[in-house]
Amino acid sequence: MPKSLLIISRQAPWSGPNAREALDIVLAGGAFDLPIGLLFLDDGVFQLTAKQDAKALQQKDLSANLQALPMFGVEDLFVCGDSAAERGLETTGLALEEVQVLSAHDITALIDRYDQVITL
Repeated sequence: MPKSLLIISRQAPWSGPNAREALDIVLAGGAFDLPIGLLFLDDGVFQLTAKQDAKALQQKDLSANLQALPMFGVEDLFVCGDSAAERGLETTGLALEEVQVLSAHDITALIDRYDQVITL
């Protein structure tokens, strides 16, 4: 049985390559049927804001990658509700509708469920 993997994405989509790399790892894991989850934490919650204008920042839009997650079998998607609230983001109307909102306490239990954790 393959080991489960949790990717924690902590970077805003425009702050460098880490957000894209986290999504690439998750998509690759999903393509190989790896039990994989993705948690958006800290500034990573900004990846879930709808209708971002990546061209204005001369960045590549990540929304297509986000929308592809279910097609790759990635269904364990989580967002830290505390991180979203601290940044003034509502957890309704996010770019991913199937994301589960977790508290800091829930995140500790989530991390314990996975065999391996990668933070980007």
